[in-house]
Amino acid sequence: MTEPYFRPPGQPKSHKPTYYLTTPIYYANSRPHVGSAYTTIVCDVIARHKRMCNYDVAYLTGTDEHGVNIERAAEKLGISPSELVDRNYKIFIDLWKLLGISYTNFIRTTSTQHAVAVQKIVRRTMRRSPNAIYKKKYEGRYCVYDNLFISDTAEPANCPICGRPGELISEENYFFRLSDYKDDLLALYARNPNFVRPDFRLNEVRSFVESGLKDISISRKSVRWGIPWPDDPEHVFYVWYDALTSYLTGIGFAEGPDGSEEFRHYWPANLHMIGKEILRFHAVYWPAFLIAAEIPLPRQVFAHGWLLFEQEKMSKSKGNVAYAEPIVKVLGNDALRYYLLRETVFGQDGNFSRDALITRYNADLANGLGNLASRILTMVERYCDGKIPRPPMIRDQQIAILTETTRAETRMAFDNFEFSLGLEKIWVLVSALDKYLTENKPWDLASQPDERERLMEVLYNACEGLRFLALLLHPVLPNATDKIWAGLGRPTRLEDQQVDETTFGSLLPGEPIGKFEAVYPRVEKKEASERIEAMEEEIRNPAATVKTAANDPATVPPTAGVAAGPSTAGGKISIDDFLKVEMRAGVVKSAERIQGADKILKLMVDIGEEVRQIVAGLAVSYQPEELIGKKVVVVANLAPRKLRGVESNGMIVAASVGPEGKPVLCTFTEDVPAGAKLK
Repeated sequence: MTEPYFRPPGQPKSHKPTYYLTTPIYYANSRPHVGSAYTTIVCDVIARHKRMCNYDVAYLTGTDEHGVNIERAAEKLGISPSELVDRNYKIFIDLWKLLGISYTNFIRTTSTQHAVAVQKIVRRTMRRSPNAIYKKKYEGRYCVYDNLFISDTAEPANCPICGRPGELISEENYFFRLSDYKDDLLALYARNPNFVRPDFRLNEVRSFVESGLKDISISRKSVRWGIPWPDDPEHVFYVWYDALTSYLTGIGFAEGPDGSEEFRHYWPANLHMIGKEILRFHAVYWPAFLIAAEIPLPRQVFAHGWLLFEQEKMSKSKGNVAYAEPIVKVLGNDALRYYLLRETVFGQDGNFSRDALITRYNADLANGLGNLASRILTMVERYCDGKIPRPPMIRDQQIAILTETTRAETRMAFDNFEFSLGLEKIWVLVSALDKYLTENKPWDLASQPDERERLMEVLYNACEGLRFLALLLHPVLPNATDKIWAGLGRPTRLEDQQVDETTFGSLLPGEPIGKFEAVYPRVEKKEASERIEAMEEEIRNPAATVKTAANDPATVPPTAGVAAGPSTAGGKISIDDFLKVEMRAGVVKSAERIQGADKILKLMVDIGEEVRQIVAGLAVSYQPEELIGKKVVVVANLAPRKLRGVESNGMIVAASVGPEGKPVLCTFTEDVPAGAKLK
């Protein structure tokens, strides 16, 4: 069985302030959905933000792999519990990789280190707080689905989380004397009012504790799939005592009497990020367990709201679950991250909507940030020989002032987990840069030799504004910002930058910019939604084969997106008809293959004032790298169309040669600027 990932032994610790955060330890009885991805993405954004604020970050996630629910799920599938958790662990690992999650530690509760840690903390508790744990017979109702005690009587009762009837349990267990820790917990909440956030969650927890605490069972005899109780192997640890201890195990608590060097370096945790349904376990049980074991307490528990689907909590039993993989495959990783953090005020419940997701993607990412980056870098390439502009000594101050203001506001918002507010502030800068270009018209300045200095000034400010956008947005949009950073020609890794240590004007004039890969092509809402829904259905029903026209190679002609020579119809058109066709000279900026398509390529073509995405059937004649820099003829006023689910905004003119109609590009023998009209 795969052991959890740890940092290399002996790795030197930095002198930076530490920041240790955790996701919940996810229950490994089934595939994770968008709700699980939500918490993990939020933690990834926090981890990336803290690294860029000069913190030494440890970021733990993992899988909770014990308990009766695992036993039953495995039995239903006809496999062992070990096989089931190995299978689901792999799904979590693959999904976190797809989502670009930058965790540093991954813990599995079936690891050897974890068994040692769980037995170590209970022995420590019995040694330091001898009355905290005792043995007695238990009878009551228990929910196996949410691992929650519902009542201490045999009377029928339903789970407050999932609504299912609780099962009657009657057996001798080890108990933790939670009732003794009421005053300690209330003192903790008074001493540290930020221990539980948001504030209204702290009020819920305080009310629960003030109403009186009952002792809780922390072992089982009826379950075999778990960690054995020390010196009493008939019992295994109750799954929540086991799972909560993962936060210690994952950074080396099992090693030595006082834990590893890593454990001593990072504990106590700065943040446990959880969903609101498990608040009681983290804000009441967990601190009580740690107080009894005389282990320092974590500094904060943040309980965020649920992602609702059609105003209901996502549930596999209700069939209203959205999965992350289809969204990422259709729209990209950044789209899901941006939507989850922008759409909902963090901490409150949010409504997940596929329609709203695609709308946000097109409006904010494709038309907003993606188009802005493409415009700026294309103009630098064209008007400044591909080098950072050299501005005059005195520059506009409006963009500089706005970038500094945005940095301060964003830093404060992200530090307070107000992600929607922070992104709103950043998009003010996106809009301001777009307006700055529109008002100053660098494409017009470029045609006036006496406006050369002004052109350099405008484009330099635009580049600096774009650099700040990359810095501020990297925690949320790591994929696109890496491309923008490379497009600006930055030699260092963006993730290594310190957001507070840069000033406006740091770009050195004359430095070459890099190759820019276009980001966020527009998508057609209906088609994107249908593709996501079809992939989700494949996840729910893997045996079913869903075949659509978008997956069928026969539906895409070899020369899709290419205007070939005249048709054989022989009909004549008037000059008025011809004048309706707008043809422009274009320069191919990037070319790439489309997954599952052998004959078509996705091109980004500079046609003057903008860079267009065009899908063209050129793969039978050209390798993608052969097309970079080629001058082509573009029909620029065609209505957009979809090819293999990718939007094409124009058509490239080519001749059709030979019996197979092999496309050969029409090009120019002389130097023709991008955007020049053909007459």
